[in-house]
Amino acid sequence: MTADAYRINKVLGFLLGTALFLQAVHIADGMFIPTKVIAGKEQPADAKGDAAANAQAFNSLLTGASAEHGAQIAKQCEICHNLQEGQGPKVGPALYGIVGRPVASVPGFNYSAALKAKGGTWTFGALNTWLANPRADVPGTAMTFAGLPEKQRADVIVYLDTLSKNPLPLPKASEK
Repeated sequence: MTADAYRINKVLGFLLGTALFLQAVHIADGMFIPTKVIAGKEQPADAKGDAAANAQAFNSLLTGASAEHGAQIAKQCEICHNLQEGQGPKVGPALYGIVGRPVASVPGFNYSAALKAKGGTWTFGALNTWLANPRADVPGTAMTFAGLPEKQRADVIVYLDTLSKNPLPLPKASEK
């Protein structure tokens, strides 16, 4: 072999080693995410009050959210999800009509066991929790998205609500 061939092998080996190191760091980082209280389990009374206050605060954000801004933010979702009706799933399920749809219910998409076990419906509150940090909301999910800040979540959720033949009315700020 020539010296150039060895140099190419060194460069490719360095790139592969770097990629493996970054993947290992990503996996290790996922192991230290604190989990949230699982829905349905009893919480202390003050935690319930905090949850209600948080829901009311988020509902206030929803009423002032911008679907146009949410559409801009949701462009990053299009890497893995289709947003238009009838386009089917990509790496992730199609998001058209997600608000009000049962969790893990897109036909033909192979959901993780953890997300299938979540159950319920994609309400405004459930989407807020999910988009804050999917891996904390449903430990074991295949979705590796890091999450969005609260204001951006409100904008995206309002935008996702418009992606439906029958958008749901936004909750009032005083609703839980």
